[in-house]
Amino acid sequence: MKTIELAGTGISAPNVVLGLMRIADKSDDEVRDLVKTARDAGIDFIDHADVYGNEMHGCERRFAEAMQLTSSQRAELTIQTKCGIVPEGPYFDFSYERIIESVNGSLDALETDFIDILLLHRPDALVEPEEVARAFDELESAGKVRAFGVSNHTPRQIDLLKKYVKQPIVANQLQLSITHSPIVAQGVAANMSGQDQSLTLDGGGIVDYCRLNDITIQAWSPFQAGFFNGVFLGSPDHVELNQVIDRLAGAYDVPAIAIATAWITRHPANMQVVLGTTTPERVSGAAQGSDLPLTRSEWYELFRASGHLVP
Repeated sequence: MKTIELAGTGISAPNVVLGLMRIADKSDDEVRDLVKTARDAGIDFIDHADVYGNEMHGCERRFAEAMQLTSSQRAELTIQTKCGIVPEGPYFDFSYERIIESVNGSLDALETDFIDILLLHRPDALVEPEEVARAFDELESAGKVRAFGVSNHTPRQIDLLKKYVKQPIVANQLQLSITHSPIVAQGVAANMSGQDQSLTLDGGGIVDYCRLNDITIQAWSPFQAGFFNGVFLGSPDHVELNQVIDRLAGAYDVPAIAIATAWITRHPANMQVVLGTTTPERVSGAAQGSDLPLTRSEWYELFRASGHLVP
């Protein structure tokens, strides 16, 4: 398992992450088996959010109840969670009160004294960055949160936060897969008249911005064809792409899911791939793509086969 350093945190993290948004209805044994499979593959980084589950903090609580971590076992894990989405309304809330309330709820649900990384979960159009800064300062000084980041934020939204927030923004969790890759594809077709791929959808070069500012990109939905509309692996809607994936999987002697993972981990931005599966076999298969040495020609072949323009 390839590891990366999260700038300014002292955290050495695997470039494949176990996301636990779908464990609400899993048994203790199923949760433990999933986590053990990940650990055996070298994945000691767990991704949560307060909104995951059938109720607020549901998946965080399910994880803690199943795992019953000792203090030494807790210390072996990097636990990340998110706050800011309020499904019952007002939908997004980055107020000081909401951030503090959410983190305290996560600490209680996770049965831990601290969160390694806290992400702001999707942008709040009504954000008051001074309030975010006050919440971050309080959480850091109390030892409740050790590092901070964002999810689905544009360069300018991050800059606005950084005007007031003194802690480094260490991560930005963004949707990315071979087939859903506007944050990468736009740059390939930049300034090409009449091409939808050349349109800037991320506020202006978020991948380059993150590289310039030592912000780790965490790729969520790495196997989704688009925005929650099914996976591309094995899909009849992506025949050419799957033919290339299968051929490369055979050449490297890995499962197809490892090739899909490697397309992301091959990028020199040192991204992390956030897995959402609850199937242990898929976790171990995806982990094999952690440090798979795809060549440039193989990477671009996958990119082109997915339907993207390579001028």
